[in-house]
Amino acid sequence: MDEAPVAIVTGAARGIGAATVHRLAHAGWRVVAVDACADDPAVPYPLATPAQLRSIAQAHKGTVVEVIADVRDPAALADAVRLTEERFGRLDAAVAAAAVITGGGRPLWETTTQDWAPMFDIGVHGVANLARAAIPSLLRRSEPRTGRFVALASAAAHHGMWQLAGYNAAKHAVVGLVKGLANDLRGSGVTAVAVSPGSTRTDLLAESARLYDLDTVDAFADHQLIGRIVEPDEVAAVVAWLCSPESGCVTGSVIHADGGFLP
Repeated sequence: MDEAPVAIVTGAARGIGAATVHRLAHAGWRVVAVDACADDPAVPYPLATPAQLRSIAQAHKGTVVEVIADVRDPAALADAVRLTEERFGRLDAAVAAAAVITGGGRPLWETTTQDWAPMFDIGVHGVANLARAAIPSLLRRSEPRTGRFVALASAAAHHGMWQLAGYNAAKHAVVGLVKGLANDLRGSGVTAVAVSPGSTRTDLLAESARLYDLDTVDAFADHQLIGRIVEPDEVAAVVAWLCSPESGCVTGSVIHADGGFLP
């Protein structure tokens, strides 16, 4: 059996998820790359496509396996984890990177629960669904375990964003979920960590720029001490380290890969 470490990554077809797949694959990991690869009528911008997910797998033939599955479907994620174990014989890390932004550009009192639903269904319940599917697999590894669960939160989990109260709430929920999960995993050798990126060059940030009537995402650079937008690969580098055995003392925590995001 190949002893190379194995990860499952959701939201893998583009953005930080895709960058994480590339990072892990280049570092010698085997990866199951999961994405819904379909537009959603409740999300006001195009989502990833099957071709995008396929191109990532083709860039790492034999190393990356593509799986089209919606994180809102617990059975589909359970199947993806089962495929991971059958194909590679193990699971060492799970990365929850799937998220959307909806209902923004309006104050809280002008939004509805329906406006918020995709952010919670994909970005919060989707994280929980991956944990429910992946954690038992991580715990099946013999001791001493080095399993890792990493969820993408956001600077919005720590700073209030104008007319993005729903996104704020969803990302705060991700942080709370990870902190609770880390306590559930106490003493097991499996850790749970959240990563909070700042304004990162992704399709989600492009939608944020549209909501704020900005011509370019680079207009967000002034909110970060580094004076520029964060690139997805920079966040992926942090995620990849957190997936490694070397990150064993980091759990129940948030890593701020946010370029020095200012409130």
